[in-house]
Order: sequence, then C-alpha cells, then structure tokens
Amino acid sequence: MTLSFWRYTHLALALFSSLFLILASATGIILAVDAMQEKTLPYRIEHFDKITLGETLPILKKAYPEITELSVDHNQFVTLQAIDEEGNDVNAYIDAKTGKTLGKPVKKSEFIQWVTGFHRSLFLHETGRFFVGVISFLLVLIAISGFALVLNRQKGIRNFFSKVVKEYFSQYYHVVLGRLALIPILIIALTGTYLSLERFNFFMGKEKKQKEKTEIAAPKGKTVSVFTTTLLSDVKKIEFPFTDDPEEYFIIQLNDREIEVNQVTGAVVTEKRSAMTAQLADLSLNLHTGKTNAIWAFILAIASINILFFIYSGFSITLKRRASRIKNKYKAGESKFILLVGSENGSSLRFANAVLKQLIAHGEKAFITELNSFTVFPKAEHLIVFSSTHGLGDAPSNGNKFISLLKKHIPQQKINYAVVGFGSKSYPDFCGFAFEIDKQLENQHWAERFLDVQTVNDKSASEFVEWVKLWSTKTEIPLSTTPSLYNHVPKGLQKIMVLDKTLVSENEQTFILTLRANLKSRFNSGDLLAVYPANDTRERLYSIGKHTGNIQLVVKLHPHGLGSEFLNSLVPGNVIKAGIINNKAFHFPKKVSQVALISNGTGIAPFLGMIEQNKAKIETHLYAGFRMETETVSGYKKFTTEMIQKQKLQSFHLALSREKEHFYVMDLIKRDADFFIHLLQQGGIIMICGSLAMQKDVEAILDKLCTERKTNSIAHYRENGQLLTDCY
Repeated sequence: MTLSFWRYTHLALALFSSLFLILASATGIILAVDAMQEKTLPYRIEHFDKITLGETLPILKKAYPEITELSVDHNQFVTLQAIDEEGNDVNAYIDAKTGKTLGKPVKKSEFIQWVTGFHRSLFLHETGRFFVGVISFLLVLIAISGFALVLNRQKGIRNFFSKVVKEYFSQYYHVVLGRLALIPILIIALTGTYLSLERFNFFMGKEKKQKEKTEIAAPKGKTVSVFTTTLLSDVKKIEFPFTDDPEEYFIIQLNDREIEVNQVTGAVVTEKRSAMTAQLADLSLNLHTGKTNAIWAFILAIASINILFFIYSGFSITLKRRASRIKNKYKAGESKFILLVGSENGSSLRFANAVLKQLIAHGEKAFITELNSFTVFPKAEHLIVFSSTHGLGDAPSNGNKFISLLKKHIPQQKINYAVVGFGSKSYPDFCGFAFEIDKQLENQHWAERFLDVQTVNDKSASEFVEWVKLWSTKTEIPLSTTPSLYNHVPKGLQKIMVLDKTLVSENEQTFILTLRANLKSRFNSGDLLAVYPANDTRERLYSIGKHTGNIQLVVKLHPHGLGSEFLNSLVPGNVIKAGIINNKAFHFPKKVSQVALISNGTGIAPFLGMIEQNKAKIETHLYAGFRMETETVSGYKKFTTEMIQKQKLQSFHLALSREKEHFYVMDLIKRDADFFIHLLQQGGIIMICGSLAMQKDVEAILDKLCTERKTNSIAHYRENGQLLTDCY
C-alpha cells in the first residue's frame, strides 16, 4: 500500500474520532490515577501471595461464629461478611493471617463514579457503549496506520527505533512518542474493543457451548485437600456453608473456575471451568483499567496523555502542510518559469513558494505545481525542480508518477532545467530522488542542464541560498540571498537584555553589542539572532559570537539602516525581543586537526566566540580583513594575543585595505597558499564569514590554487563539508 493511503487513512480516522478520543483519554487519565491511588491504601498484608486457604479459614472460623462470604478484590484486599461474637454484622477489610479488621470498604466518590460512567458510555447507556466500542476499534486502526507510517519513514522494522530527524517540534515528538506509546495504546484499544463486544454478548453462543463441556464431577478417590493447595491470592470469592453438615459445601470462585468443596475433607465435589471468553474479558478489564498493578496504571495514564498530545501534534502537522498550499497568479500555459515541487510535509514547497513570489515581483510569469502534475508547458523556458526524498531513495507521495509522466508528455521546445534536492544526511539515500530526476531529465532531448544538482541538508536556508546565488547569477534575476527570507519567522520571541555597547565615532562606524539571553536559551557561536526593529515582520539577522556565556554582536552602522540604527540606539539595561535561530551548519568543528577562519568586517563576530570556546585547543588560524586600524581592531588584536597565549588560537593574520601596506584578505591567502592546500588535503576545515563579495573572491583564489597544485576542486571540498560559509 502507498504512503499516501496510510497517511490519509490515519488522518481520516483521527478526524472522525478525535472528539471521542479526547473525552475518553481525559477520563482515562483520571481513572488511571485513581487506580494508582487505590494501591496506597493500607489494607494489603505482607506476603499475601503465600497464604493458603488452609491457613486462613480455621483462624476466621475461630474469630467469627458465622461467616457468609469472603472476597478478594483486584488490590488483594480481603473483605469479610460475617457476624462477630457479640452478634454484630461485620463487613470489613481484614487481616487474613489474624482475622482482625483493618477498615471498612469505602464506595468510590461521586466524582469517580461520574467519570467511570462517562468513560464507559458517555451517559448514553447502550448507545454510548456502542460508540465507545467503535472508537476503541478506530483507535486500533489509527495505531496500525501510524505504525505503518513510522515503518515507511524509518525504512523498515530494523530501523524502527533508530534516530528520527527533527524537522520541527510536532513532527519529531509525534514520531518519537508514537513509537514508545504504540504497544500501550494498542492494548488500550484492543481491550476496549473486546470489552464492548463482550458487553453486547458477541461471544454468547460460544460461551454457552463451552460451559456445557466444562461442567464435570470431581473424582471420588481424591484425597488431597484443596485448602492446602489453593492460595488466597488465586481466590475471587468464597461462599461459606450455612451449617456443619458435610452435605453443605464451600463454593469457591477462582480466577479460571468455580468449585464446590467438601468442608470436612477439602475434596472437590464439582468443578465448573469459566468460559475462555469470560477469562479474556477479565484479562481485558485488568489491562484496560490497570487496577491490578500500579506501574501498569501509570503507563496507561502516560499513554492516555500521549493520545491527547498525538491529537494536538497530528493536527498541527496537518495544518503546517496545508499552510504551504500551492497558489498561482498565472496559468501554466502562459508561464515562462515552471516550478515543480515534490514534498512529503510541505517544507520543499515553502522554499519554492519563496522563489515564486520573487519571480513574480520581478515581472516574470511563473507557475508552481506538484511533480505529479507535470504536463506540456507550451511557453516554458525554465524548469526548476524542488524535491525531497522519501524512504529508500523513493519519491515523495506527490512525485511518484513524475518519471512516467516525463516519458508521456514531450515538450516541443528546448527548456533549461535545474534540480534542488532536499533531505537529511542522517539517511544513507540523501537526496536520492532528486539525483534520479536529474538523471531522467538529462536523457530527455528537449531538456538542457542549467545547473548541476544542488542539495539542501535539514532544510538549511543557508545551503539553499547557495543555489539561489548560482541561479541568480546565471539568469541575472536578482533573487534574495538573505537566509531569513527562506526561514520560518520564529514564534515565541524571548526577552534579551542589553549589557554593554561600544560607542560609534566618525572614524569608527562599527560597534560591539553584548546581550544576555535567558537562562534556558541554548546557543553557540555561528547561530543567528533574529531582530525585529519595527516590531513587524521585517527581520534582521546577525551572527552570534558567544562571549563569556553572553551574546556578542559586531554591527556596522548604516545610514537609515533599519536594524543597525535600532541596535545602535540601545543602552545598557534596555530589553528587546528577539529570536535565536540554530545555524548548526556553521558551528565550530569538534573533530578536525586544523581550522582556518576567514572574515572581513563584522563577519569576525562568530569567530571571536568560536576561538574563546575552543577548549579542545584545535589548531586554529584567523585571517581577518578591515579597512583601517581602529580602536575596535586594536581590541581584536589584544583579544587574539590573549587567545594565542591560552593556545586556543595558533595565529592571527590581519589585512588592512586602506593603510599604507594596502593588504586584502585574498593577498594573505595567496601568501599562505601552501598552508591552505595542505589543510584541505589533510581534512581541515575553512570557515568564511563576511560579505558575499569577499566569499566569491576567496573561493575563486582557493579554486585557482587547487587547480595549480592539481588537487581536487574547491567544489569537491565544499561537498565534503570542508568549506563552511555564512555570508551576506
């Protein structure tokens, strides 16, 4: 069965049953807690499971002249109905070893009785019980379809508990908690279904037939006394004989049968085995309620809480997918740019929509649709494919027909194509379907490759921007290279306090801002601080340097700059609202021999924090370019000298473009060509932060050096994760 079948089945079942499941789960939590609370009552005696009837019955007969009934409940509390020596009626919990009363049975509170009734039938009597049974069965189907979805996602049963890639909160915990709660939820659903079937006498015919077969007479020659071999813990109820007449028998109800026992010899007179359906009903009730075991009751409570969470997270996932719906301004037949999207959860569509809006804003006619909607586009000149990969290199559900459609619909004109693959390097078939699309397009006579396949790991906006730069340069259509445009606007901004800010002067247009985040915030140098200066959707991102546990930004003041003027107006003590965006693709590496940090201007900010955090003392070299020597640059020189002394930094190379020596960062790289080539060949990493112009120049020089030394191209080292960039 296809993934889409399981997904739509899972969603449809959840939609239909969600209200009932919410009510059943909420009341189930209360009842599970009540079952746990019962275990705390002091009416169960020690070593209860070792007491035989032969030990306790003589003691009870001696203590009470007349006994009517003894019962043992699911908590193993012993209740006795009798008349004491003073002629008083006794209905109490007792100590089975001594016969002493421990307390009186207490009825459930009206609230618990109300919750129990509501949980069983919604106060709709038999109709309600029928509905509850149906919902229990639907929960079975929901659990099975969810299990199928996880199997599909994790590529088989062997990887069922392997790592789950975290895309966002709802998706991640829906899968992770779903795996852990699968068995308890299945047990809740199956036992609830069975109890409903048993309530409506679904097994009545089989039960009657079975009872007739199990009524037997006890063997006459049997001499072993039941009283010495039967444990009190196996007993449900004992009805005592009215007199001492040997013809009057004990009627003992055990877990799996009912027996009549001679009160003198202890021999079984008759035996009637319980129907298997009745035993299953008892087992189902115990498993469904958790009343026999406090630990199991606790697990049931957690499972019920998880069901409530699954309803929330499941609908959150659905709404998130629907939020990325396809919307078009132009028709397919009139569009020059065709954007095809293959997406399982909507993330690829989000990136494609951002490109679509920009193309239309530049006056281009563009059309976006799913891969499975591929057809002949008569005026198309550019075909851009954005596709994720599902399972073992398979197509997402809205792209599984694309390859066959590609062979069926043949355009008459030449069309340029470019493919962008989305995936996670945690999976072995990283962007496998995107590469398959590229291969198939390459074999079409009408398709001309515009760019090589570009891949995006874990929906990294920074990596996507690398493709945007290449495509924009070649088409001369200036798409935005700001990662924030392709990121989700963060919600739940946190309050951040200004601790310190350096001054701006005529000669010094750069200032350093130190901020303190709340204690729960986790961030590293290289992450991004999202600031909203006008308190609207306009976002400005700044690279974070982590300094003594605080956020440090290096900002250049631009005239009329929305973000820089806002930050420059702050004074110590001010509190702003901002968001911290994890940028793990630009964190300091932990397991390499050498690292080269290359920056210009404010791009030095994250590197200062990385150097300070270099506790492993990895050999690190900093190359930084500025216009001239200023107080801020002097501060950098002082800081790097201190870090060199602490062996957190190996060397600092400074280029000043408007001083007498007139040096650029590129000149330093040419000078140290042997070092950079050796670093790359030995698996070292180069990190670049600063302006895009600087990044292009540095990459061009490095590529030239690689060609001259006859090593792999810089593109190879980038693909190998040895060239990390965060430029603007």
